[in-house]
Amino acid sequence: MTKTVTLRDANQNFAKYLREVEGGEEIVVTRRGEPVAKIVPMPGKKRVLTAEQQAALKRLMEFSEKGYRSDGPWTRDELHDR
Repeated sequence: MTKTVTLRDANQNFAKYLREVEGGEEIVVTRRGEPVAKIVPMPGKKRVLTAEQQAALKRLMEFSEKGYRSDGPWTRDELHDR
């Protein structure tokens, strides 16, 4: 997935965007609305998941192990519990 940020934002939040790139994100940096640079992960580098991504993956794996029912519409509370 590609994210676009301004040069000023990239300068002020470089460490944050670098962590996102380490997680697999591509960042396009713009100056006055024009793309000037692209920050991408190194090829062949093992992808490092952020803490949020690891938690989401864990929830997904737990959900897939439980399975799901397909017997009709779920209530809002049932969807929230899953």
